Amino acid sequence: MPKYSIAVPFHNEEDNVTALYDRLKAVMEQVGDSFELVFVDDGSNDRTYKLLEEIAAVDSRVLVVKLRRNFGQTSALAAGFDHAQGEFILAMDGDLQHDPNEIPNFLAKLEEGYDVVSGWRKERIDNFVMRRIPSRCANWLMAKLSDVDIHDFGTTFKAYRREVIHNIPLYGEMHRFIPALASWYGASICEIPIKNVNRERGKSHYGIGRTFRVFFDLLTIRFLLRYMTRPLHFFGSFGALSMLGGGAISFFLLLLKVFTHQHVMDQHGPLFVIAGVLILAGIQMLAIGLLGELQVRHYHTATQRAPYTIDRLVRLRSPEEPSLLQEN
Repeated sequence: MPKYSIAVPFHNEEDNVTALYDRLKAVMEQVGDSFELVFVDDGSNDRTYKLLEEIAAVDSRVLVVKLRRNFGQTSALAAGFDHAQGEFILAMDGDLQHDPNEIPNFLAKLEEGYDVVSGWRKERIDNFVMRRIPSRCANWLMAKLSDVDIHDFGTTFKAYRREVIHNIPLYGEMHRFIPALASWYGASICEIPIKNVNRERGKSHYGIGRTFRVFFDLLTIRFLLRYMTRPLHFFGSFGALSMLGGGAISFFLLLLKVFTHQHVMDQHGPLFVIAGVLILAGIQMLAIGLLGELQVRHYHTATQRAPYTIDRLVRLRSPEEPSLLQEN
């Protein structure tokens, strides 16, 4: 079992695959402990997988995970984490914008006892209006809503203890919220500055649209952190208030009918409709809360389904590994 695993998702990065492998290998060999490189091909349609396959054919420390289609960065990272065997797992992008020479800094913090070590692009060189301002706003909101005091949620360059990252379900675009989800499990988190390097080759897969989608994910993460195991507390509170308001209005209209003999529908028709809608909405909110409780129970009892489909695994068997076939 290797001590360190480096998980790297690739999508159409044929210009960077070989260079990144050479740099990673050089750095990890200097670290000195056993390691493996888990390269995930996320449905590339260029020569990325062929190059990864050639690397795996000559280095038994490389595992290539080929996904059947492009599932997205979060799912590709989940595939890498699921197949990583190391005690410590480090994730980074495959576009060479993360400097492998900074890996020892992450590993040193893990050795100090931290569960999650997050990179911080302190000095960013991205476009100020299109990237830096939206990113700063999103990171500030994420820090406030998740109560995790770090500056950069968006970077993939992070390191984790195996038992922590394997307890966090990843789907959608949740990879940027891993520190927030890890804090919910009681993980200790620290942050270290990293360099922000310009892409040398290939085309960037990031755009302003992805930044705006983060704001919708913020609502999800806030709800998950506070009500993931008790959704009835959230929906039930609104449902009870709605039913209480509708019931109070209905009782008022009933008193008017009984003591003043007014034609309620003629004189207070809109108020009557509002009361009915509030009561019905309250019942629906309670029902949604109960369904949420059932989902929570199902989550804790059923096995989790992976958010990706694997086409093949490629790894060279080293000579010292025992053969799976034994002669009788």
